Amino acid sequence: MTMSYEEALQYLHSTGKFGINLGLKRIEKLLELMGNPERRYKTVHITGTNGKGSTTAITAAVLQASGIRTGMYTSPHLLEYTERIVIDGHPITQQAFGEIIDYTRPFIETMLTEGWEHPTEFEILTAAAFHCFAAAGVEYAVIEVGLGGLLDSTNVIRPEAAVITNVTLEHTDRCGTTVAEIAGHKAGIIKKNSPVVTAASKEALAVIRKQAALMEAPLFILGEDFTSDWKAGSDGRQQVTVQTKAYGSSENLQLRLLGRHQAANCAVAVMTLKLLARKDSRITEATIAAGVAAAVWPGRFELFAGRPAILIDGAHNAAGAQALRQTLDDVYGGRRITFVLGILRDKDVRAITGTLIRTEDEAITVAPLSERAEDPGELAALITASRVQSASTVEAAIGLAVEWAGQDGIVCVCGSLYLVGTARNIILSRQTTVPWV
Repeated sequence: MTMSYEEALQYLHSTGKFGINLGLKRIEKLLELMGNPERRYKTVHITGTNGKGSTTAITAAVLQASGIRTGMYTSPHLLEYTERIVIDGHPITQQAFGEIIDYTRPFIETMLTEGWEHPTEFEILTAAAFHCFAAAGVEYAVIEVGLGGLLDSTNVIRPEAAVITNVTLEHTDRCGTTVAEIAGHKAGIIKKNSPVVTAASKEALAVIRKQAALMEAPLFILGEDFTSDWKAGSDGRQQVTVQTKAYGSSENLQLRLLGRHQAANCAVAVMTLKLLARKDSRITEATIAAGVAAAVWPGRFELFAGRPAILIDGAHNAAGAQALRQTLDDVYGGRRITFVLGILRDKDVRAITGTLIRTEDEAITVAPLSERAEDPGELAALITASRVQSASTVEAAIGLAVEWAGQDGIVCVCGSLYLVGTARNIILSRQTTVPWV
């Protein structure tokens, strides 16, 4: 009997004891036993410290708008595991999720009988997703890296293009302690003769340049080979114009995802799509415009209409916090913000709080639903703001923030995707949402 969704999750979680064990041998073996489903469609591979999810979503939306059956694989999820595996804009059903995990399990058992190490949770999910896309007959799959790039489970594909959005310090326990070392991991997704698109700069870009040259991979750099200009548009969108040296321009694209950083992510996606269009005439300027306009990415400067307005954002590192603060200033012109903040203790907590919160703001701290959550009281002690208080639950924190902000205020929930996922569920269950459209 096929696994149910709950049984599939239980099975996946039971493999969590194998931890994060970077390397490609196990998944290569698993996929070989499964008949290498990842070779049955074209792929785009996307990594980066920040922006890789948004870039993945924009790229997939344009492919779909071009009439191309498209898969999208991302992590982590906000509410349900099914969000990680998307076909033509729709997460797979819980029944389908159970079926693909059930399909994968016998191949894992074969590995174990042959003396292989047990695959990790992420390796199993990745293999199941690759099978799902093949079974569904996708023509393209846009694949987001889980961690780093070089040794990530997704790095078994042979992509039509590789994308490295940007590189800052993160995952220093696994990918290196310097930007250059981390860039080396991310540059590991570059394949022989396959074009690379990046918005990286400085020492990270130097590493990427070197690896691209080694792999004889054409390199396209934001600020050199293509540019991004943005301005505020109507209906809460921003207008983005992408100009390239060799592939023309895409002007006044209507992007729902707000912020200068999202304009850069959009430009990286559009440059990538222009490269894909050389081999696929279905991708046109019209479908690029339609796909960009349709692209959504929940939990990234996502606005919920009301009084007060509540927005949620997945910023969870220093660079993400800086981008969020810049967007808040651009959109709200320096108004006081009431923050609901929860951070994992393995993040640079001081850098995040110092970047985000100003003395005139307010902050309510709370623990995200994770064993790695920073203690709310200790987090509150690090914050200098007009009012600071800790809360015992996310629901209580949001309720207090709404009270503090008043009808004309702005509440911003951020600091961790674990927090954002919980908050989004609470908000959706309590009021009608109008994502920024």
